[in-house]
Parts: sequence; C-alpha cells; structure tokens
Amino acid sequence: MTVTVVLGAQWGDEGKGKLVDILSADFDVCARCAGGNNAGHTIVVPVGPNKVKTTFAFHLLPSGLVNPKCIGVIGSGVVVHVPSFFAELDDLEKQGLDCTDRIFLSDRAHLVFDFHQIVDGLKEVELGGSSIGTTKKGIGPAYSGKASRSGLRIHHLFDHDTFAQKFRKIVEGRFKRYGHFEYDTEGEIARYKILADRLRPYVVDSVVYIHKALAAKKKVLVEGANALMLDLDFGTYPFVTSSSTTIGGVCTGLGIPPKLIGHTIGVIKAYTTRVGGGPFPTEQLNDVGVHLQEIGREYGTTTGRRRRCGWLDLVVMKHSCLINGYDSLNLTKLDVLDDLEEIKVAVKYMIDDKELIGFPADLDVLSKVDVVYVTLPGWKAPITAITSFGDLPDNCKKYIGFIERFLDVPIEWIGVGPGRESMVRKEGKMLH
Repeated sequence: MTVTVVLGAQWGDEGKGKLVDILSADFDVCARCAGGNNAGHTIVVPVGPNKVKTTFAFHLLPSGLVNPKCIGVIGSGVVVHVPSFFAELDDLEKQGLDCTDRIFLSDRAHLVFDFHQIVDGLKEVELGGSSIGTTKKGIGPAYSGKASRSGLRIHHLFDHDTFAQKFRKIVEGRFKRYGHFEYDTEGEIARYKILADRLRPYVVDSVVYIHKALAAKKKVLVEGANALMLDLDFGTYPFVTSSSTTIGGVCTGLGIPPKLIGHTIGVIKAYTTRVGGGPFPTEQLNDVGVHLQEIGREYGTTTGRRRRCGWLDLVVMKHSCLINGYDSLNLTKLDVLDDLEEIKVAVKYMIDDKELIGFPADLDVLSKVDVVYVTLPGWKAPITAITSFGDLPDNCKKYIGFIERFLDVPIEWIGVGPGRESMVRKEGKMLH
C-alpha cells in the first residue's frame, strides 16, 4: 500500500484542506509532515443528525480529522505549540467533532514555546523595513532552535527535571540575545509539567506507527502545510516559512521512503495569492485584484490578513511541478473567475527581452521581470451548482485545458465553490 500526498503548489492558501477532507473519507490515516499552527485550513461540512453546516478551522491538527473514521498523525517534521494543540482540539470537540483516540503526535516533534512567539515578533522588529511577514506563531525561532541543535522535543517533556534545566538554559540564551523581555520562566516550567501529563496519551513513535499502518494495508494520506513557494530551499527566500514544504519534506517529516509515495496531488488556485512580503510578478493592484480579493474572500484563516492577489502564474507552477512531480492537480476557486470578461495567465518572465529559464533565485531579478501573458475569454456564468465536468461552460473547459497542456499534468479535481460538495472530479486524460 502506498501513500497519497496533497501539497500546496503556489504560495499557500490554495484550499488543500477541502481536498484532504474529501479524500480522507477513503483513508485510514491523515498525517501532517511539516509546519506548525501557522498553517490554516478551513473546511465547511455537515455535522450531526441534522446535518448542520459547520465551519472548522484547522491550524495544527490534520484536517482529515473531520472524517470520523480517519486517524490524525502529527509527524516529527512539525513544530508543536502544546497549548494551541489542546485549544484547537477542545474547539473541535465543542463543535461536535469527536477526536477520542484519533490524534497522535510524534515524540520527535520539536516544541514551540511562548518565548518563541515573543522572539518571532522581536526578530521582525529587528528586520525593520525588510520584514518577512511571519504569522508571529514562533515557528521560525522553533525551527532555528532545531537547526542549531538547541531545541526541545516532545519526549523531553516526560523527564521533568531535565526538561526544566534545559528550558531555563534556552530562555537565558534568548535573554542574552534579545535583552530581558517579560517572561515567567518558572511559571512556564510548572505549566508544562501539567501539560505533559495531559499530552502523554497522544504521543507515539510516529515512524513505527505509520509503517505499522502501511504494513497492515492501511491507506495513508499526507496533508502538506504552506506551499512550494514558501519552501526554505525552493521558495522566494527569505520570504518563506522555515520548513521543507516540498515532497522531500514528506519523507523527512514522517520518516517514509520515496518508494512508498504513490500519488502526489498539487493544489493550485485558479489565480494567485500570497501573504507577507516579497516580489509577486502577477500581482494586480487594480480592480481585478480587488475583485479576486473580495469574491474569493481572501483573508487568512490563521491571521485574518488580506491576501495579495493576481493572475495565475504558470512560471511559478512549472517550477513547482519540476520539484514536486505532481501526478495530478486540484484547481480550486475556479468560480471566483465567473464574472470576468477575460482572464490572463502568465506564461513567461522576460529580462531585457530575454526569456528567463526557470524561476529566478535572486529576488532582485524577480522584482524586475516583465511578465508575458496569454489572454483567454471568460465564461460569464455561475458554475457553483455544477457537479459534472461536462456541464462546465466551454470557455471554462478551455481555461482548464490550457493549464493542463502548459504544465503537462492532468487536472483531476476542480473546486467550483466553498462547500464539500462543490468539487468536480475530472477523471481520465488531459484535455487537448
């Protein structure tokens, strides 16, 4: 039995959670491999005997938990803020989602503490005008601690005296680096003694857990966090997250070898959005950008920040496809384009009348590119109620076909609205 992977293909916020929710009905395990509670997936599903439409906001927990038979696993590549873990779990339970015996954490996952969140803000202030635009959730400082081998992992919580000793040393180090900010070190140590007791039943060796599940022919779904263009190595560095958001991060974040990955789905919005700083070649600071923002309700699940919006960028997507090797794509929020007379798609970057080969590493170069667009006709019709690919307007199909042919990857899933039911499946070959 192989693993199916869902990854963000642009700058995040593509709607991965909805696809994971739909797919997880047929999976036994849904696992997170990277990131922390800076991720944000919103899912709208009917709950209870009366099928009341309920909106669930996932941040740290795998969104496959919406399906009552699916078990969630948080892998060793994730960084975990334990109070947020329990707050999110409690919120889901209050909304009618029973997660009893359905969520487990890797004992190797690194911990995010409140001092990391304070330091996150201090680092942004230190950067001044070149602020990266982080979520201030402490993710970057926690990964920094991991890379410098000074972090604490979940298993450290269960030897309280050693944990306390290490914790004090780390906080003292932060005071030396940033000055003495307000922080109750001893209060935190006492708080984590209580949290450790509550956390213990959720903790497993996730490598053993997932490999046992696979050996028992269980179906495993991996839910990526963030997206390719926010990857520490291949994204628009330094305007990126601090983890590996690629297919490589799936292997390192869960301890599974590449040969066990069967099908990889890239989730791509029908236009482009991003949050935070950094060059954005197809950004539309005009009526089109406002239309995409308002009709697409482009506000962050985790932060509430307005997202920057622009036309679909197939240069970005080509870069994304090369690295992640998608077997198929999920094109989301296609209905946001319903009212547009024409739709532009970026197909080339030019500098001094020369086409760039690949996506540039240098952001100074990226900020100067001239974007070459292809203009396609809009369909000027609502598609939210459509349930079959054949019923989509012709110009809508042409837009889908253009993307497929350019990327040489089939679009398997098409999001036509916010609800769970608003997803059209297109099986078979690419359009020609």
